[in-house]
Amino acid sequence: MRRRLLLTICGTVLATLLFAGAGTLLLARFGATEATKRDLEEQATALASVFDELNILALRPGNTGPNSPTSPQQRAAVRTRLKNFTTNLKLDDIGFLYGTSFANLEGETPIGITLSKIDMASLEAGTRVSGKRNGIVYAAAPGTSRLGSYVIVLARKPASSAAPAARWFLLAAAGTLLAGALIATRLSRRLTNPLVDARDATSRIANGDLAARVDDPHPGATDEMSELSRSINAMAASLERSRGLERQFLMSVSHDLRTPMASIQGYAEALTDQAIEPQRAGQVILSESRRLDRLVTDLLLLARLDARAFTFDVRPLDLVPIVQASTHGFEPRAIERGLTLGVDTPPEPLLALVDGDRLAQILANLVENALKFAGSRVDVSLRADNGWVVLSVADDGPGIAPEDLPHVFERLYVARHRPLPKETGSGLGLAIVGELAETMGGQVHARSPVPETGRGTQMLVALRPA
Repeated sequence: MRRRLLLTICGTVLATLLFAGAGTLLLARFGATEATKRDLEEQATALASVFDELNILALRPGNTGPNSPTSPQQRAAVRTRLKNFTTNLKLDDIGFLYGTSFANLEGETPIGITLSKIDMASLEAGTRVSGKRNGIVYAAAPGTSRLGSYVIVLARKPASSAAPAARWFLLAAAGTLLAGALIATRLSRRLTNPLVDARDATSRIANGDLAARVDDPHPGATDEMSELSRSINAMAASLERSRGLERQFLMSVSHDLRTPMASIQGYAEALTDQAIEPQRAGQVILSESRRLDRLVTDLLLLARLDARAFTFDVRPLDLVPIVQASTHGFEPRAIERGLTLGVDTPPEPLLALVDGDRLAQILANLVENALKFAGSRVDVSLRADNGWVVLSVADDGPGIAPEDLPHVFERLYVARHRPLPKETGSGLGLAIVGELAETMGGQVHARSPVPETGRGTQMLVALRPA
């Protein structure tokens, strides 16, 4: 790219110089031609006046015989006087046409010059003419004498100073081209160096070095290269963060799989050795197998959401009975943990565009997550707010750190807060909530602490009203 840019700039400079030089040369030639025309016209007119004053074309005495205007002797005498006159003036490219009238002019014009019928008509009318024939400029002026009519024709090649100017132009063009090449070299390096750095960084990223970065541009820079550098760094940071989240997620899922499997294996061995009561062992094995089933179900659900293989029956539904029924289903678990589970819904129906089963799944995940962290109570509420139907689940637990709050609905994200032993689960519940809500056209949001209580966490799901 650097060489192409260099060649493009140098080629543009060269083409501009050639265009300017050609235009200058044409203008110089045109100006020289016009100046020569004016000069020759003035000279021809002046010569006609001189002829009249000096009587160069005057006749010899007598009108008949050899002295007649049409006699060969008279014409020979005129030619001799004209030749002597032009020799004295050192005029080479000059011609004379003379005769009793413009209809029968005779004589010689400069080599290569022939007057057209239009020129002769203008001369007969008393107007001087000029033009260019075969690269030679000519001018003709009419006159009259006792002999009759005559035309003086002057010719000359246009005087042009293009040759000296061309030499200076070539020197200036060479200097300009050299300066353009130097500037183009520096500019191409300045433009391509960031691209080379970006190429090297992206190659390292593609090879697995997610810590690779390009130099950060100036904060105020808004050009394309600066935006490209920022985009590459943002992409690398996002990939590096995603890799870290993936590792954390795999470790979390591995732990969640290993714990119930260890319990099931331990109690199964105890049953085999008849070292435990079958009923107690069966309860533990059943509980742990449900945990495994929930983890596998969550993983499969996320996979189906990614593959867009999940079906939704979105239609207007009254959310009040759905929220009440789903919340009451968790009352035994809340009582078991010594927590208070409250629900606050409006007395009148509150319609929204949802899939009833998916909404119940959203609420179940939120309540289950709140029960893990709550200190004494969990509150579920439903209300209409600013054109949305808002479902809220709040707890009075330790809350979420500010740096973790924007990421709680992201899959693979593991918060810095380390769960207590009772806070077991797949860790995918909130990611599923976000996916389901957005698929139904809703939004999710987390607040910590809860504004009304100053502690805990509040999960909000905004749904489209019907």
